[in-house]
Amino acid sequence: MRRLGQRLGQGKRSHGPRHRARAWAVVLGMLVAGLGWSAPAGADQEAGGLPEALDTLLGDSRMEGGAAGVVVADATSGDVLYQRAPTSRLMPASNTKLPTSAAAMEILGPGHTFTTDVLTTGRRHGSVLTGDLYLRGTGDPTALAEDYDGLAARVADSGVTRVDGRLLADDTRFDRSRLGRAWAADDESAYYSAQISALSVAPDTDYDTGSVIVEVAPGTAAGDAPRVTVTPPTTYVDVDVRATTVAAGGANDLTVEREHGGNTIVVTGTTPVGGSGTQEWVSVWEPTGYAAAVFRAALTAHGVKVTGATRLGRATPAAARRLASHTSMPLKDLLVPFMKLSNNMHAEILTKAMGHKVSGEGSWSAGLAAVGGYLKGVGVDTGKLRQVDGSGLSRMNNLTAGQFAKLLLAVRSEPWYADWYRSLPVACAPDRFVGGTLRTRMCGTPAALNAVGKTGSLTGASALSGYVKDADGRELVYSIVLNNYLAASVKPLEDAIVVTLARSTADGTAAVEAAPGARSAGADTDLECSWRKPARC
Repeated sequence: MRRLGQRLGQGKRSHGPRHRARAWAVVLGMLVAGLGWSAPAGADQEAGGLPEALDTLLGDSRMEGGAAGVVVADATSGDVLYQRAPTSRLMPASNTKLPTSAAAMEILGPGHTFTTDVLTTGRRHGSVLTGDLYLRGTGDPTALAEDYDGLAARVADSGVTRVDGRLLADDTRFDRSRLGRAWAADDESAYYSAQISALSVAPDTDYDTGSVIVEVAPGTAAGDAPRVTVTPPTTYVDVDVRATTVAAGGANDLTVEREHGGNTIVVTGTTPVGGSGTQEWVSVWEPTGYAAAVFRAALTAHGVKVTGATRLGRATPAAARRLASHTSMPLKDLLVPFMKLSNNMHAEILTKAMGHKVSGEGSWSAGLAAVGGYLKGVGVDTGKLRQVDGSGLSRMNNLTAGQFAKLLLAVRSEPWYADWYRSLPVACAPDRFVGGTLRTRMCGTPAALNAVGKTGSLTGASALSGYVKDADGRELVYSIVLNNYLAASVKPLEDAIVVTLARSTADGTAAVEAAPGARSAGADTDLECSWRKPARC
């Protein structure tokens, strides 16, 4: 077998003659699996070679007219066991988070933390602080309203009751570019496409920074306006309720969207009396102002009045002294919500943080150059890929299955590999912070609690890359990148490939079977399951 470090061929592997009976058994198995049926007990399909089995899977009608890049390798030796179009550049969607996260562990380090500080250059006169108050962020994507409340409490505990000055929000660690390159305009209101700032707020412990949770409940009677609550409670956003409560049994068709260019969130549609209403995660416009508003409200709640206005984007003077500080969890722990739930904002913040660390510039261009530097160091030819953001939200990203496989092999020798591996979703593990975006997939198969991998989803683009042990306990690296299909979902095909790998043996024997769970709950759409809130994966 060839090693992955050698040049990967453009085409699939060549195979010997096929036996007609074996081929028909494989095809029958796939037809059954594709329809979501389970094979009867004892109806295992006749075993053949691994390349034959994977070719059959990739010949599914759902991939007609589409493009597939697939590489499978022995994780220990690097020997390539299967490849199809390994050098074809395809849209990887959230598989882009694999190089971003690996580079972050190397460049920032597993122990890297983000700090949020309150500082001043003013002077104290009893309980009055004369001078400006600075709120300085370094990019913490996990900062909650309660963390800003803690900062305000420490200011109050120091004896300050009034600040005769302004509240200046310092987000200058990063540049002013808020949205990634070629991000879709119709995603702008969505929490998974939130604006990027060095100073922001997450509404809950999924840490979707730069967003609020809007909950809409029906009124008590038909004709009433629905009741709306925002988490965290903040006046930074305005809610324009245009929706109506209708009689019990009526339609629940609420829409919650933020208008472009501001923080007016419009609620439209109908919701029935006694109905469930809806809950939506919505991005805010200008997250720096959001953080400043939450902090100012916390100061007021703790009896500290700031007499001046709030100003954004002001750098903190070097001579300022610290009044309070909050430190985030270390990166090795942050990777868990980041990778398990495929958090786009974490990826972009880490990208800009890498740029600042390497070149002193918290920008996408500097951060992506840092990621590219890491990839070159592990043998990936960055002249043959295009990465324009950290998360994979942009449809301009182009990487190959061979590049992902090479990266997955290389990171196994890194000192931080165990922490990085722990962040990958685990097939059929029920805990959201273990199974993540694979939580409902491949259940009832040899891949359950065995396969780990990073998912990826955009319209017409789906990917899954990671590790799985075969039937003999041999660890395999796999990368599956599928593009340009018209089917509602090809995730069942990804699952079937990984299940086939889990069933294969070291001598190359493999069978395509109608494995229970090959078409699993949560795998019926190519939208990342963690993005379908509140019905989370």
